[in-house]
Amino acid sequence: MSLDGKILARAKRRLEEQKHRHEMRLAGRTEEVYRKCPRVADLDRELKSTVIEAVGLALKSGRDPGKAMEELREKNLHLQSERARELIAAGFPPDYIDDTYLCSDCRDTGYVGTSPCACLLKLYNEELKASLSSLLKLGGETFDTFDLSWYDDTYDPELGTSPRQHMEAVLEACYRYANKFGEKSTNLFLRGDPGLGKTFLSACIARVVAEKGFSVVYDMACSVFAAFEEEKFSKGEDMSALRGEIRRYLSCDLLILDDLGTEMSTAFTVSALYELINTRLITGKKTVISSNLSEEELQRRYTPQILSRLLGEYQVLKFYGSDIRLLKKGV
Repeated sequence: MSLDGKILARAKRRLEEQKHRHEMRLAGRTEEVYRKCPRVADLDRELKSTVIEAVGLALKSGRDPGKAMEELREKNLHLQSERARELIAAGFPPDYIDDTYLCSDCRDTGYVGTSPCACLLKLYNEELKASLSSLLKLGGETFDTFDLSWYDDTYDPELGTSPRQHMEAVLEACYRYANKFGEKSTNLFLRGDPGLGKTFLSACIARVVAEKGFSVVYDMACSVFAAFEEEKFSKGEDMSALRGEIRRYLSCDLLILDDLGTEMSTAFTVSALYELINTRLITGKKTVISSNLSEEELQRRYTPQILSRLLGEYQVLKFYGSDIRLLKKGV
């Protein structure tokens, strides 16, 4: 499972902001206590001096510091006890100004060893959901709210079933894909005319997979290939941001490429699509692609190598029915 560097950076910033607010809150409390109870300030200075003395004794060579250390320990405990009494007498809890961590596991660093701590991952998942929600304008897009009643329940001899029954199977396939997503998952190619629910179900998949902790990048095909083109031909100074964006597309756990075919068709975009698809297949990263193009249009627009991968390496889910957006408008 990989983490999206762009999202992770935002999560780290939030962790630092939380740490800073915690430190400022502690400083404010300490100032309040010292103002109301100066004796606590004196005790804190004495406690710090015992720590310094202990360090000095530990560094001294030539004699056993055992007895002196025991005396310091007793002195430290006595000072702590008096400090607690002073705080309580002044109306404060005994640990009111203790220098504690927000997260005891990572001590507010965000990492336990080299692995991200649960506190950082929680912020990461919140940022990932916010990023997807902003991009997808997520509202009620969940599998439970996918309304099959918009699909005709009349038997279609060419389809061999009704559009509604067919789309029920498509819904179930997308649901299973999202909820069982992992290293052994396949890739999905959602095909069909506009307004049949491809983007809706893509959003549902993105939401569920992101909630499982995987890195998810969702973007329009035209935006993805524009980024590839800008990274290739740009002569600007800030190339690191562009390269970082391309790395996100290539290395995220799940890339959802929406509306393939809406991008300008050039030799470069075709080459970029091949690189994207092929790299992700080789590295085992999963991709969901949606497109309004028919198989004939795909053949005219893309190379045989791309078509072979889309139709051979992806599970193809065909969407059938009438344009739901037009049906809702009464057209």
